[in-house]
Amino acid sequence: MAFLAVLHTEWIKVRSLRSLMGSLLTVPVATAGLSLLICGALGRPQPGSTDFDPVLFSYYGLNFGQLAAVIFGVIAMGGEYKNAAIRVSLVAVPDRTVFYGAKLAVVGGCVFAVGLVASLISFLGGQALMDQGFGIGIGDPGAPRAVIGCALYLGLISVLAAGVAAALRSVTGALSVLVPLFLILPFVVGDMTQGGGAADFLPDRAGQQILLQHPAGTLGPWSGLAVLAAWTLLTAGAGWWALRRRDA
Repeated sequence: MAFLAVLHTEWIKVRSLRSLMGSLLTVPVATAGLSLLICGALGRPQPGSTDFDPVLFSYYGLNFGQLAAVIFGVIAMGGEYKNAAIRVSLVAVPDRTVFYGAKLAVVGGCVFAVGLVASLISFLGGQALMDQGFGIGIGDPGAPRAVIGCALYLGLISVLAAGVAAALRSVTGALSVLVPLFLILPFVVGDMTQGGGAADFLPDRAGQQILLQHPAGTLGPWSGLAVLAAWTLLTAGAGWWALRRRDA
């Protein structure tokens, strides 16, 4: 089958399966909804805060949105191994590289699209809800980069998750690796290194540099996103190797 035809079939899966569409729609709901809630409730930095970043403040819900993106990527790829559905997919598309490439493209593309909508709502709504004097405009330094960067970040995270699911061939196994990676490991490594260090190169810490108005640290906004892209390429490559080498 032609690559575009396989892309279309993968999109049909996303559109028709409730678990996939539900987890996909959770990405913008969690990201934008919680961001607006926090911006509206707080409206300003905590008293005594010296490192307030108005851009990052608009994306308070991103950590919850990225978890939804992880779940979507894992279900989209790992669900193929439930009840041996992968065998049917590979009968329809014998070229495993084409099948896998189309799967990752649809996963990343869908999350990027909903992530861009969530990013715009989070930024514009969040800045509008902040108390007077704290919000900034879409044309201010760092704002356009963050709006696009948030969508890129979520898209890369979902592809990373799909790669892990392909390598482990299991939804449960992939989530057991990814949830600690994003929710626990950054804090453990950060506490051990006392000031960043290795923690700055973990996928979420590195990728979220693009959301800072004035990044100051080991990585800049685009170099941090490049580190996340390298993590994504590594896991996607591991998933491709597993799919090519193992029986369905």
